[in-house]
Amino acid sequence: MARVATPSQTVHVDGVDVTLSNPDKVLFPAAGVTKADLVAYYLAVGEPLLEAMGGRPVLLQRFPNGVGKQSFFQKRIPDSAPEWLQTTTVATPNGTESRALVVADLAHVVWAVNLASLGFHVWPYLADDPAHVDELRIDLDPQPGVRFAQVREAAAEVRTLLDELGIDGRAKTTGSRGIHVYVALEARWDAVAVRQAAVALARELERRRPDLLTAAWWKEERGTRVFVDFNQNAPHKTVFGAWSARARTGAQVSCPFAWDDLDAIDPEACTVATVPERLAAGGDPWAGMRAAPQTIDALLGRFWRDIDDGLMDAPWPPVYPKMPLEPPRVAPSRAAKPDDEA
Repeated sequence: MARVATPSQTVHVDGVDVTLSNPDKVLFPAAGVTKADLVAYYLAVGEPLLEAMGGRPVLLQRFPNGVGKQSFFQKRIPDSAPEWLQTTTVATPNGTESRALVVADLAHVVWAVNLASLGFHVWPYLADDPAHVDELRIDLDPQPGVRFAQVREAAAEVRTLLDELGIDGRAKTTGSRGIHVYVALEARWDAVAVRQAAVALARELERRRPDLLTAAWWKEERGTRVFVDFNQNAPHKTVFGAWSARARTGAQVSCPFAWDDLDAIDPEACTVATVPERLAAGGDPWAGMRAAPQTIDALLGRFWRDIDDGLMDAPWPPVYPKMPLEPPRVAPSRAAKPDDEA
């Protein structure tokens, strides 16, 4: 007998009834994960998820027909959103403003999943204090040909450097090929300063392990190394959130893990189906991180030391206006050579 689809389902969470339309809709065909399954996953990891992104604006990526089909990013919340939904105003580098969702509680997460949103791309500040960035995000981006074993090795180098500086960093898989290391910060700095700290960290890592790590913005200079993407800390940038499900066939999750698990973590095995059990068995690897915010004074000191030594700032992405101390925005292979100049 054919299965009769459930037209809707009511999820009562955080004192709110959220209607889940078409709960049987399959969002991850290969893994057989439905909309209702994804809601159940987020409720199962709700406590650490809210610890990681609660109170923050998020960018939604919607997959109306599931993974593998057309998707689109949605920053602007529709006017038809319920009155209880919390939002805030966010801006792009060119100043365009939008009304974005704030992950105030799990009801907001369920509402977003009902729109066929999978994971959440998170701003690095709390909605009630947009002037102060309270996360340094270290994005270890493997270039083509880099194995995950090398990404693990790169993450170990990050941890060593942070430990030397007295900074507590916590790791997570990206849900794909990389690793993110997060540092919870005192609410003292704006995004420009936090990016400067990231630039200093990337350059120091490259000095220590130029065979493994690179701070080169231009792809032609990176080689088969792990790029430390400092520009993920530029103003208005979002990063894929901890505990978020990625749009991959296996329903992989961006999964926080303890440093003791670095050599064993398998990003392919961290899925919507497995991560709740992993959390129940081992607890939240990021527990206590927010209670002990860190300082980036040591990294900022290194950034300005490099400037005093004659280095310029690292290049910014092309969507940003030209910034002070920034070198020319042209790839080295396209830069004018002395012989080309009249």
